[in-house]
Amino acid sequence: MADILTRADVERIAALARLELTDREAERFAEQLTAILAYADQVQRVDTSGVDPATFTAADTVWRDDQLVPSLDRDRVLEQAPAADRTAGLFKVPRVIGS
Repeated sequence: MADILTRADVERIAALARLELTDREAERFAEQLTAILAYADQVQRVDTSGVDPATFTAADTVWRDDQLVPSLDRDRVLEQAPAADRTAGLFKVPRVIGS
């Protein structure tokens, strides 16, 4: 069976990951991680000796034929978009990364 993780274990792991946890979160995560490890241990003990390995390749995939469908009208969409650059045909959006 999987070892029981203590609150101290969780706090050490959180420190390595540079996470700040409240006391309540550390206790809750200790319980949850212990349950996850116990389940993983249970899965590892399942006898699969009589089961053939499953294989799957892209060649097994059934692809549908492409179908042309009408798209939104670019001018109409740009008209309704705030801060759109109609000459370039682009939307201007607020910076998300590095802001």
